Amino acid sequence: MSPARRKAFRLGELDVAPGRSGTGELPIARLVTGTVISLPVQVFHGRKDGHTVWLSAAVHGDEINGVEIIRRVTSGLDARTMSGTVIAVPIVNVHGFLNGDRYLPDRRDLNRSFPGSPTGSLAARIANLFMSEIVSRCDVGIDLHTGSDHRTNLPQIRADLDDPETRKLAEAFGPPLMLHAKIRDGSLRGAATEQGSTVLLYEGGEALRFDGEALSIGVAGIRRVLAALDMVDDDDDDPRPVPVESRRSYWVRARRSGIALIDCELGEVVRRGQLLGVIHDSVGRRLSQVNATQSGVIIGRVQQPLVNQGDALIHIAEVGADDLPMLGQYVSTTTSATPSSQDHQ
Repeated sequence: MSPARRKAFRLGELDVAPGRSGTGELPIARLVTGTVISLPVQVFHGRKDGHTVWLSAAVHGDEINGVEIIRRVTSGLDARTMSGTVIAVPIVNVHGFLNGDRYLPDRRDLNRSFPGSPTGSLAARIANLFMSEIVSRCDVGIDLHTGSDHRTNLPQIRADLDDPETRKLAEAFGPPLMLHAKIRDGSLRGAATEQGSTVLLYEGGEALRFDGEALSIGVAGIRRVLAALDMVDDDDDDPRPVPVESRRSYWVRARRSGIALIDCELGEVVRRGQLLGVIHDSVGRRLSQVNATQSGVIIGRVQQPLVNQGDALIHIAEVGADDLPMLGQYVSTTTSATPSSQDHQ
């Protein structure tokens, strides 16, 4: 006797048969003009049973890298040969995306508003819609982010590495680095984990910009996760990098306000006390140095030269000495990152 045929997958007004894909919308609200704002969704419903995975991006409206990552991933999916179901939501914070803004119109951070409420603020309503219509149907989620506030990030997975299933998928993703990250109250990752989903958060690149390396690593990583879940065929030609693990990270902050001249790069290995840049005033007087507070690998850095006292400038992850060679092309093993005298006099 042949196995029972899978049921169609229903999401909003979408009704997707096994082996088919479909595109639709989940209405959120109306603009003051009366225009309906909706979450764009795409469903790939495989012929065979399997995991249900969501892919989400632009929870922060200006973090557009993930939108392109999802487009590239879904362009290579074929529901006829898949197992399980993939739900792609490339733009979660539609209002912010339209305005090129991290936040919603009322300045709320959507990623601090989960699980939300059907009768709360706009952020709470969007969060509640995403939880009830997307997360409730999924056992795995991959949420895509970039650096914020004029900062750029080394491609990395942030996840609960103490959970065996989460760790397995983080390793399958194969980023340069995976960072053990505590769950933040109100985050999508926190709310979905509480509901029983296994969640990876991918960081790479900066807001309002496409970053080629972050895009490529994100696309390859998602495909590897889907393969690890036996949803798509494994690509034997795709090397599986072994990510470096970090359990702690630190921000180097500006000691003075002024114009920061930073002379270090993502993936660079630095030692505690190493000079990473200087801060000048507008007439060229040196106000302070920027020194590494800990030894480790740079996983984030500011792009905006104008800084205020206390601003986060450089993000350093602690890693074991034996792990450093595994970072490969992302690591500079120079013993000195002293800024050039021409740049910093």
